[in-house]
Amino acid sequence: MNIANKLTLSRIIMVPFFLVAVYFEKDSPVLPISAIIFAVASFTDFLDGYLARKYNLITDFGKFMDPLADKVLVVAALAVLVEMNLIPAWMIVLIITREYAVSILRAIAANTGQVIAASQGGKAKTVSQIIAVLMLLLNIKYGIYVMWIAVILTFVSGMDYLMKNKKLISQK
Repeated sequence: MNIANKLTLSRIIMVPFFLVAVYFEKDSPVLPISAIIFAVASFTDFLDGYLARKYNLITDFGKFMDPLADKVLVVAALAVLVEMNLIPAWMIVLIITREYAVSILRAIAANTGQVIAASQGGKAKTVSQIIAVLMLLLNIKYGIYVMWIAVILTFVSGMDYLMKNKKLISQK
C-alpha cells in the first residue's frame, strides 16, 4: 500500500477520534481539538491527491476510497453540527443527496468504462464545506454564512455533474 492510500485510510481512522473529541468538548462554545483533528484529516485529502498525481501513485483502491473517505469525514462533521444545532438538518440532507447522486453517476460511468473527474465546482464545494465546518467548530463569526455558500456550491456542482453527463444517465 502506497503513501497516498495510507493517507486516505488515515482520514477514515481519524473520524472516530474527531467524534470522541467532539463528545468531550461539546459543552464548550469552541471545539479546538475537534477542529484540529478535522483540519488534519481534511489536509490529508489534499495531500494524498497531490502525492498520487506527482509520484504516479494513482490506484483503483485510491480512486474508490478517496471519495468515500471524504464523504465519511464530511458527513460525520455535518451530523455533529446538526446535533449541536449549529446548522439545520435539511443542509446535511441536501449535501448527502448530492454526494449519493454524484457517486451513482460515477458508478454508471465506471460500468461503461468512463471516468468522471472531479470538477472545479466539486473542488470548490469541498473547500467551502471544510472552511464552513472549521468556522462553525471554532465559533467564528459568519460561519453559518460560509455554510450557506457551501450548500449553494454543493447544489450547483451537483447539477453541473448531472447536466454534463445527462447522456450517460439517459443510456441507463
